[in-house]
Amino acid sequence: MPIVQQVIFIAVALFAIGLFTRNIKKIRRNILLGHDEDYTDNPSQRWKNVLLLAFGQKKMFRNPLVAVMHFFIYAGFIIINIEVLEIVLDGGFRKHRLFANALGGFYTFLIDAFEILAVLVLLACIIFLIRRNILKLKRFQSHDLDGWPRSDANYILITEILLMSFFLTMNTTDRALQLRSYEHYADVGSFLFSGNFAPYFHNLSSSTLMGIERTCWWLHITGIFAFLNYLPYSKHLHILLAFPNAYFTRLSPKGEMKNMPAVQNEVL
Repeated sequence: MPIVQQVIFIAVALFAIGLFTRNIKKIRRNILLGHDEDYTDNPSQRWKNVLLLAFGQKKMFRNPLVAVMHFFIYAGFIIINIEVLEIVLDGGFRKHRLFANALGGFYTFLIDAFEILAVLVLLACIIFLIRRNILKLKRFQSHDLDGWPRSDANYILITEILLMSFFLTMNTTDRALQLRSYEHYADVGSFLFSGNFAPYFHNLSSSTLMGIERTCWWLHITGIFAFLNYLPYSKHLHILLAFPNAYFTRLSPKGEMKNMPAVQNEVL
């Protein structure tokens, strides 16, 4: 990566992180307006809630097929973005696939797992878009969803489709360049999805392949930065807050209220 691109990347990353931090501070300020409560009791039950509610999407399992697709999207998005760490370090230090040599064969395994999840996320998002906009299921036609709620869901699904497409195309063209031993594209092993599709790009010149790979790299990481800063304005902020919300939820039965002496005295 040329030094100019490195400087641009660092500037974009700092701006995105700074803007996100500012929005998170606003959310934290609003949360702290409430009274303090102690939610540290029964940690085993709280971790169970994290696994079942936040990660396992238990509430969605009233419709098993939809729940599985929703799980693919949620888990896939979180797990695939582990690779964002490598992308950020690559951009900041002018490296390419920084973890490949250190992790060896395990790196190939990780990318294979990411690609499987990326394909599953793509398929699930396409199905959800069809359900919402073509099949027009009854529950999606409520007037309560008119305007922003309906658009917000479509924006999220379309964004995830684009991000996964950029990720898979980036890997495919990267693999095609590896097979040619072009410049710094060292052979790190054949990836499960992109490794099979790389040969279909053999008619393209190396410079064109690198242009596509770099374009998808930039679109993928800047898209993630943009998506990150969109979440605080979206109902899908639960993508980030689901885990702490599940852990710190009240464990008492729903509707149960603590005795309030002031109210009791008023009644008496």
